[in-house]
Amino acid sequence: MALTTVRMIAATLGLAFACHPAAAGSDTASHEAPKAVIELFTSQGCSSCPPADRLIGDLSENDDYVVLSLPVDYWDYLGWKDTLASSDNSARQRAYAETRGDRAVYTPQVVVNGRRHVVGSNANGIHTAIRIGGGLPVRVGAHMTADSLAVDIGAAGDATDAAMATVWLVLFDRAKDVVIKRGENRGRTITYHNVVRTMQVVGMWKRKAAVIELPKSEILKSGADGCAVLVQVEDNGRPGPIIGAAYLHGASM
Repeated sequence: MALTTVRMIAATLGLAFACHPAAAGSDTASHEAPKAVIELFTSQGCSSCPPADRLIGDLSENDDYVVLSLPVDYWDYLGWKDTLASSDNSARQRAYAETRGDRAVYTPQVVVNGRRHVVGSNANGIHTAIRIGGGLPVRVGAHMTADSLAVDIGAAGDATDAAMATVWLVLFDRAKDVVIKRGENRGRTITYHNVVRTMQVVGMWKRKAAVIELPKSEILKSGADGCAVLVQVEDNGRPGPIIGAAYLHGASM
């Protein structure tokens, strides 16, 4: 099938770091294809969240998974304003609930592959959701070249019936230590893992193989030390199933 190449100027995206994956023997290749995307919606003001934050830290060491922490802001009124939270994360979590039609919005909540949700501290529940979720049917690779971040997305084949999907670039910090001075977690220092800074749409996938290139010159300033690419089907403008992903991390430039 013919390869469609999309070259995008990313100055408006605020991209500002280099991805150096931890794969042995290479500083430019992405990890092997992951089996699942795990998104944790968490809050510094949530007393039940620290066990989930620790579990996410453990899962983030497994290259079978793309693991992301998305701190939400709707518990800020409890006495401590979450220093990592984003209203965009809260909106994404609510949109997932609307897509599922279950109104289930809580912390800590994990969403697996954009489909199933489970309590974020429930390791068995997370692994069950991964096992029954059917995996990620579309191959996605990502690597740094001398000039760009190149994202290589495979053709659909018979693996999925999705007509199209949105391609997201996610920038994250591998670890952030936070001293919490007020609220339900007062006096605790908690480490948050793979904390999402931004999610930006960088293209569309329409069943054919595609390459998206983002200029490396624009990946210089933010200091984020990780990135992920998500290929996600939309459901009436809301996030739906994630059908492909890639994951890179490493030292900041």
